[in-house]
This record gives sequence, structure tokens and C-alpha cells, in this order.
Amino acid sequence: MRYVDVGGARLSVIGLGTWQFGSKEWGYGARYAATETVALVQRALDLGVNLIDTAEIYASGNSERLVGGALGDLRDEAFLATKVWPVLPLASVVEQRGRASAARLGVETLDLYQVHWPNPVVPISQTMAGMRRLFEAGVVRHVGVSNFSLPRWQAAEEAYGGPVLSNQVKFSLVARRPERHLVPWATEAGRVVIAYSPLGQGLLSARYGVGHPPSGGVRRANALFTPENLRRAEPLLDALRKVAGDLGSTPAQVALAWVIHRPNVVAIPGASSVAQLEANAAAADLELSAEHDARLSEAAERFAPTRGLGAQAERFTGLLRGSREGAARQ
Repeated sequence: MRYVDVGGARLSVIGLGTWQFGSKEWGYGARYAATETVALVQRALDLGVNLIDTAEIYASGNSERLVGGALGDLRDEAFLATKVWPVLPLASVVEQRGRASAARLGVETLDLYQVHWPNPVVPISQTMAGMRRLFEAGVVRHVGVSNFSLPRWQAAEEAYGGPVLSNQVKFSLVARRPERHLVPWATEAGRVVIAYSPLGQGLLSARYGVGHPPSGGVRRANALFTPENLRRAEPLLDALRKVAGDLGSTPAQVALAWVIHRPNVVAIPGASSVAQLEANAAAADLELSAEHDARLSEAAERFAPTRGLGAQAERFTGLLRGSREGAARQ
């Protein structure tokens, strides 16, 4: 496993995202919550994956409880990150909710506490005042943000009066905006970008196509998986398959390797099984050549998905057609 050492923190370049822990929308069920989550967390630590990321909003706090229960006596081996949902994120509210997250996780100190989204109404100075209180009380070691633009990240740091270690953003071959400003600034300033959805919710695994769309509710609601966008993604997926063939790896591993090839970037893919976790972790040791990196970047540049109402209308039509066909077969 490789690590990024920044601001006194050491983060594995591949972490474990736990949105799916206890969340009904992923459809993994009670058995997954009861058994697989423990196996995932403990195997992650065995592999050197120390960054484990959750949030109070995931399954209404149940993800935090499951992570805490899975850690048990292994808490010191993990770099434990969670997030505050920014509804009325006044200083007193942030302080109270940070302590509540720590209690659900069963820990005294959170390694990283992040503001999940910017709040356009509450001044960032209020939110960061709560973060400062938690830091000074020893409840939080490092402060981060999530889904912040660079100006908002810098404003949060100014309001906090110290380093805001990280910004967790959607970043992958199909979501490359962080490359423009966030990654260069993080590299220059000694901060870190945490990439969520680094596989485009599974699109970059190359498992799905026009003839094999996803069945899960989360992916079916994602415009990337409309038939038109699946068609448009084929050249990019072919590039991933070819690079994977060159390296003896999988397209998903190549997609993860592309993300963490960027300086000061770590990725937090989820995992539905220990086998998938192990495959994700192996991407940390995958070396992309400059030629492979450029080939993937160029293919990603050419991918132009449809967005907005058109894509959603197409998805609705497809779902409606599927429902009618299913009813006709019954």
C-alpha cells in the first residue's frame, strides 16, 4: 500500500468508502450489514488501507455505528473520517454533531471531520468556529471539507485559522473538474484531495453497457447509465480494457490507478465484498506509464455525456418501457 503524508496525517492512497453500510438504497440487505461490513473493515486494515470514510447522513447514522462496531480494538490502525450534514451548521450545532458522530463510532477522537457540503446561507465562519471548538477540545485531529470549490476551500481555511487538510470531491475519469484547480492547489499548499465515486459509481469497471445496464436503484438514477451515455462511454471503456490488458489488471483497477496517479490525491471506492476490496487495494501498486495515463486522459476528454433533463427523460422512458415489458411477461 502507498500513502500520502500531508499535514501530519498519513492516508492510504486507496481508502474505503462506507456510504453503502446500512443504506437501503444500495440494496445489500441485513446480512451485508451484519457480517460483510465487519469483514470489509478488518480486511482493509490487514491490507494497509487505513482511510475509512463515513458520514452522519449515511443510513441516518447507522453507517457510523457499523464502522465503529467493525473497528473494535483496531481503532488505532485506522484513519477515521466522517462528515457533518450542513443543515443549520452554526458553531454550537457543528460541535454537538461532531461529538454525536464520535459517540456513534465509539471513539474519543475523529481523525478527520469534514463539512459534507457548503451551506449557501450560514456563513462559513460559523461552521468553522464549531470545527475549531472540536479541535481544541481534542474531539477532532484534522478538519476537512467536501464538495467545495477552491475559493470556498480557501475561505474555509481562512475562517478556521489553520489548515483545512482535505476536500472530498467527485473525481474520476468521467468527473475531471478537480484536476483544474483543486489538485494543483492541494499539491502546492500541502493539502489532499479525497476522490469519492472514483469509478463513476461502477461505470468505469466496464461491467455495464447498453445491453447490460445496472439494476441497482442508485446507479439507475445516475444519468451516466442512460442508454445514450453508455453508448458514448464505449470508447473510454475500451481504452480502460486495453490498458488493463497491457498491465494484467482490471479496468476498475486502471481507473483507480489513474486517479491516484495525481499528486496529493487519494480515493475512497466502496466495496460490496472482500474480493472487491482486495482488488481495489491492489490498484495502489499499479504503475501507469506516461503513455497509458495520456491514453486514458485523451479518451476521457472525448467522452461527452448528455446531461440534464434530456438524459433524465431518456432514463424515465427506459424505466417505463422496462416496467411495461416486465408486466407483459407476467
